[in-house]
Amino acid sequence: MAQIFHRSTNTISRATIFGSVLIVAALFWAGDEIQRSPYVTYAGVVRPQPVPFSHQHHVAGLGIDCRYCHTSVETSKFAGIPPTKTCMNCHSQIWTNAALLEPVRESFRSNKSLLWTRVNDLPDFVYFDHSIHINKGVGCNTCHGPVDRMPLMYNDASLQMEWCLNCHRAPEKNLRPRDQVFNMRYEQPSSYKPLELDGKVFIDQDSLGLYLIKQYKLRTEHDITSCSTCHR
Repeated sequence: MAQIFHRSTNTISRATIFGSVLIVAALFWAGDEIQRSPYVTYAGVVRPQPVPFSHQHHVAGLGIDCRYCHTSVETSKFAGIPPTKTCMNCHSQIWTNAALLEPVRESFRSNKSLLWTRVNDLPDFVYFDHSIHINKGVGCNTCHGPVDRMPLMYNDASLQMEWCLNCHRAPEKNLRPRDQVFNMRYEQPSSYKPLELDGKVFIDQDSLGLYLIKQYKLRTEHDITSCSTCHR
């Protein structure tokens, strides 16, 4: 019986099958990379705001504490966006005619809030409580990045679930004493710069973190990585 298909058909078939597998794998890889990229997460991307507020100027330059504007961060799930009156506490006295601040003055005159663009914005199906993290020793810049060095605000982290879980699985790597939570230039302890707390000296972050887990009564890793902890 004559051969129906050319001998090269087997080679072409194998190449097609393996090629399809590689193409599908490449598509999955590309989709995963896009999902983690700033195109999706907006990490490192400055958002437009009604007024170009500089945290670098107000925090690092003037030394204003986070809690002066974000008044509810220690007691509420929301850090709070300051009302225009908070801005005018200073700007009714300084830079009173600056064109850049006209939206602030207009907001104060009309009693209409400025429409700020939320930068660190989690999906609605995620439960997050600022007060819990603050009171358990998680510093502002652990999540928000070097805010005091940001002329314009952007989210420093991806804020994706894997990023949250990396911390929840090993919280000792990020905990600090409560009196250092709002210190934007806090440095983790090392043999070169030990940290003394409660009469104990710590020369590395892991030993400090494990100590603070007990002191601050953190729940177990199983609890804080449970789906129902963040998805309620």
